[in-house]
Amino acid sequence: MYEHLKIEERGTIAIMTISAPKSLNALNSAILKEMDDYLTHFDCNRFRCLIVTGDGEKSFVAGADISEMASLGMLEGQAFGARGANVFRKLETLHVPVIAAVNGFALGGGCELAMACDIRICSDNARFGQPEVGLGIIPGFSGTVRLARLVGMGMAKQLIYTGKPIKADEALRIGLVNAVVPQAELMDKAMEIATQIAANAPLAVKAAKLCINDEYDMAADDAIQNESVIFGRCFATDDQKQGMKAFLEKGKYEFQGK
Repeated sequence: MYEHLKIEERGTIAIMTISAPKSLNALNSAILKEMDDYLTHFDCNRFRCLIVTGDGEKSFVAGADISEMASLGMLEGQAFGARGANVFRKLETLHVPVIAAVNGFALGGGCELAMACDIRICSDNARFGQPEVGLGIIPGFSGTVRLARLVGMGMAKQLIYTGKPIKADEALRIGLVNAVVPQAELMDKAMEIATQIAANAPLAVKAAKLCINDEYDMAADDAIQNESVIFGRCFATDDQKQGMKAFLEKGKYEFQGK
């Protein structure tokens, strides 16, 4: 169906692999268009988690395609940045959790893609960075926004101003990734977490993601009120009724998402 994406389905878990090995999976307009189409049609009722990874052992996504960007003018550059930012925002706000399985280089747009995911697991050979200033530009797919929120303003400024990449252990230390594993174990670890997520009440997981995303920029009082409202809505679901009933009866309920 897609030229640059490989889609795999494992029960209620979907895997999207970006596949452009000749360019180390660098993002161009064609790949962004395919990602946008896949996310637009993603069935959040059928799938409970999405894993995003890159093809091969060297690179998750090496960045945006410099050969495409080199000839762009100001308005064209703005449009290209907006295209990537919009796709990543669609990924960030997808109703199900998204796990980045980072297998190698995650530079520029690759680091930005990983940051748009809910959880980041990386292999021990992974490298993260925002090297754009060395090319005369800045991160354009929302990197200046998400990096500061994930690792703090001071560290984000250092990484963006210097353009220097960091290794997997440093990414873990500063909170950019959740875990580092040997490359051979990367997809197993991502699937382990995805399976744990998929076993829980899907409507509750979706509600939790909505709360965390929406409340990040809210004032504390507004955020607490918002959480109370969404917490209450959970009690209108069959999953809540059956899940608590099973707990009290020391049984187990397979959540239906209703």
